[in-house]
Amino acid sequence: MKRLIETKIVNPLLEKYGVPAYKTPGSAGLDLIACIDDPVIIPGGKNYLIGTGLAVNIQDPGLVAVVASRSGLCLNSQVRVGQGLGVVDSDYHGEIGVILHNDGEDDYVVQPGERIAQLLFMPVVQVDFKIVDSFTTVTDRGAGGFGHTGRH
Repeated sequence: MKRLIETKIVNPLLEKYGVPAYKTPGSAGLDLIACIDDPVIIPGGKNYLIGTGLAVNIQDPGLVAVVASRSGLCLNSQVRVGQGLGVVDSDYHGEIGVILHNDGEDDYVVQPGERIAQLLFMPVVQVDFKIVDSFTTVTDRGAGGFGHTGRH
């Protein structure tokens, strides 16, 4: 089921490079484009904020847009979304920016119009916290974490 999301082009370069679209019928994410005039160099170990030329009006607080890395860019060039996942809240109307991080040692050159990240739309559940002294349910795992079940 597709939903309509109001979308605004905030950088005219995006019209030249093409508005993000799903590349296959089974694609979960739309590819975000580096909406830049000239190539940008990201030195090894550094971050750089790249504009996408796109703004969205999600309107529904039950939805969030998530900016995720492109697997091929990460595998082949060691470049990923810097904070892990970027969150575009339903009430944010500004340009979507992608913080790219270069995990490699060599410089990475982002080319104008390059596909740099993916944008996924996902459901959100907002909660209220109820402060308690102990939980009402007990699990076998309890507070065990961080490898407590071993490696094999």
